[in-house]
Amino acid sequence: MPVLVGVALGVALLPATPAFAHNSLTGSNPVNGAKVATAPAKVELRFLAKLDPERTKITVVGPDNVPAAGGAPAFSGSRVSVPFSPGAAGLYIVGYQLPSNDGHPVKGEVRFTLTTGTAAAPPSVTPTAGTTPTAGTTPTPSSSPAPASPSTTPVAAAGTDDTGRGWLWAAGGLVLLAVLAAGLFLRRRRSARP
Repeated sequence: MPVLVGVALGVALLPATPAFAHNSLTGSNPVNGAKVATAPAKVELRFLAKLDPERTKITVVGPDNVPAAGGAPAFSGSRVSVPFSPGAAGLYIVGYQLPSNDGHPVKGEVRFTLTTGTAAAPPSVTPTAGTTPTAGTTPTPSSSPAPASPSTTPVAAAGTDDTGRGWLWAAGGLVLLAVLAAGLFLRRRRSARP
């Protein structure tokens, strides 16, 4: 019995596996991939561990990479919320970057689609110098570079740091230690017999 208590204490004092050193996204509002008709007042992200406001970066962009954050992020433990300033209907991307205990940055995105919004502004039509539009003709718009398309970076799924595997490793370690302790106990018992 003392051997098993010693094994249990040893396992409890083992350092965390690398999987436990990574903070990861556990949920969001709106949820990743959602289609919403009514724009939320704020976007919220929930993480596995407490966030460091000084080292956590949150971005919100809408169609054509137009910024959609309506203010600074507000932190509360493992949650962060950002006021949402919607524009045109379309895809909105909430990007996050935060540090982990082991120094590796955790990055990811949450994407949702706003199905209603303000109409996109039509391109401005300006007549060229020295010409005036006549009835029945449409002036040609001045050539301007096309707006940048939204990022096509793959969405980082919640829990990309394989946090669940850490529990499997810990359980496997406990089983291995229990087998070793049982073997040691039986060996001592056999050697104690006359």
